[in-house]
Amino acid sequence: MHQIDRPASTTATPTANASDLLLERVAATPDLVLFSRATESGWADITAAEFLAQVQGLAKGFIAAGIEPGQRIGLLSRTRYEWSLIDFAAWFAGVVLVPIYETSSPFQIRWNLGDSEAVAVIVEDSALRARVGDVLPELPNVELVWTIDDGDLDVLAAHGTRIDDIELERRRSRANEGDIATIIYTSGTTGTPKGCVLTHRNFVELSRNTAADIPEVLAPGASTLLFLPLTHVFARFIAVVCVYAGVRIAHQGDTNKLIETLGAFKPTFLLAVPRVFEKVYNSSEQRAEAGGRGKLFRQAAEAAIAYSKALDHGHVPFGLRVRFAVLDRLVLSKLRTALGGRMQFAVSGGGPLGERLGHFYRSLGVSILEGYGLTETTAPATVSRPGSVKIGTVGPPLPGVSVRIAHDSEVEITGVNVFKEYWRNPAATAAAFDDGWLRTGDLGSLDDKGNLTITGRKKEIIVTAGGKNVAPAALEDPIRGNPIVGQAVVVGDRRPFIAALITLDVEMLPVWLRNNGLDPAMARDVAAAHPEVRAEVQRAIDYGNSHVSRAESIRTFVILPTEFTEESGHLTPKLSTKRSVILDDFAGEIELLYAGAPGHIDAAPQQDSKNTITA
Repeated sequence: MHQIDRPASTTATPTANASDLLLERVAATPDLVLFSRATESGWADITAAEFLAQVQGLAKGFIAAGIEPGQRIGLLSRTRYEWSLIDFAAWFAGVVLVPIYETSSPFQIRWNLGDSEAVAVIVEDSALRARVGDVLPELPNVELVWTIDDGDLDVLAAHGTRIDDIELERRRSRANEGDIATIIYTSGTTGTPKGCVLTHRNFVELSRNTAADIPEVLAPGASTLLFLPLTHVFARFIAVVCVYAGVRIAHQGDTNKLIETLGAFKPTFLLAVPRVFEKVYNSSEQRAEAGGRGKLFRQAAEAAIAYSKALDHGHVPFGLRVRFAVLDRLVLSKLRTALGGRMQFAVSGGGPLGERLGHFYRSLGVSILEGYGLTETTAPATVSRPGSVKIGTVGPPLPGVSVRIAHDSEVEITGVNVFKEYWRNPAATAAAFDDGWLRTGDLGSLDDKGNLTITGRKKEIIVTAGGKNVAPAALEDPIRGNPIVGQAVVVGDRRPFIAALITLDVEMLPVWLRNNGLDPAMARDVAAAHPEVRAEVQRAIDYGNSHVSRAESIRTFVILPTEFTEESGHLTPKLSTKRSVILDDFAGEIELLYAGAPGHIDAAPQQDSKNTITA
């Protein structure tokens, strides 16, 4: 068993709670800008002291509304300034926030509010208010519903003026590190969602240790644009640690406006999932293709990747340096400008980024710090450090965190970030721990410098009929790097060989079709059967197969005339595939992939579209 322990770099304060993080920031730099809100005339800045005053006003509003310490309130909203305002106001009022994705189904809303016994709920707009209203008859505990866009937060703050500062401080200081800070429900890829109970200790100690450990990212003058759902602990923790560290935050809840907002706000670092980095790369490549510069873009990307790899080996040949410098000026500098021109770092989580994109973005001047964690670990457990990034790993543990690899290669974690329990579910809590260590369900390894590499998901390991163990991610991640591919799901458990379900990227498909002389208005089901589309997908499959052994390679695939979405029930809110749901819903298509399989067991993988089955 391999184990890495990182002692905490800050002294724990058991009497603290998450509201102290804001108070410490205001005491240090009251006039520092913490938030910027987009307006028609530009950016409206909010200082630390101004944010504190707004937080205290809303917290008094919660108290005036009759919310008692420890009671739960739900929140359904896209990422926006008010999210963090509500978050800190809840902590100041001694209230436990239960965030719910705004895309949640009526069942999920009913379950999360009902299971947590929430007494109130805040929604973003009238549409979400109506959705919550549909399930309210089944939620007798929910007596209050407030709508952000209707100005209800201002009304709350106005009513709160009758609450004095002494009562507010009594409520704020009531909780200590061992008390509940929030309940976050899992996205429910399998079974009923479980409520992860995160404590004030999780937020306080992890924020302090993280800020001390990556000062290059959370430096004076740093800024970030949050666009990932704050409902997910990944973005929420970053928002909290930025408040503590004094990093300026802007929000953009509409991802269609992401590039535009990046250019306007010009952040120094970004938080994203790997799919975002893939999308930026693929859309840039296809725009270059449309402008007749596709070949030049690919040459620039090839040079960028080679340049980054050479840096890892300690020497960049003169010819490569010159070639990269020329192509950087002609091509890559434009992409750097599109990202705002000031970005130095990006924090990537939620899945493996892949070496190709890691090297590409590093040569772009953006060091991508891959991290790893779960809701149960308050997001980060490990993260790559500036100056010592080992591409392909998710870095070493943060201070105050220990990671070990169990005998069956499962990653286990203990430390300041690990959650307390599942809400009112002792059986699930007991099953989640191994002698005090959190069982993550992920497989991995540690190198001699303590860098963690995630090799697969324990429950997703495919065992073929021939006894070969296959980790789907090793194939799926490189395949998704192709601009035409939306999702790739590898199948083959107890089957004679590996196969895959493929969906087309609905945003990139028309661009790719136009760039390849085909009708950009071609329907998705027609495109799924088109020979040139099938050939391109085959190239993506071949590239994925180049990352694994022959026994693990994909022998055949089907292009589905549909897409996997959160609405269809096939993706989680953080865009992870719900593998079990997909396998059930497309069982018929999977059976067709293996029709007559015995005759193909010993056949070599095909390298053309003849081996492609399309729906």
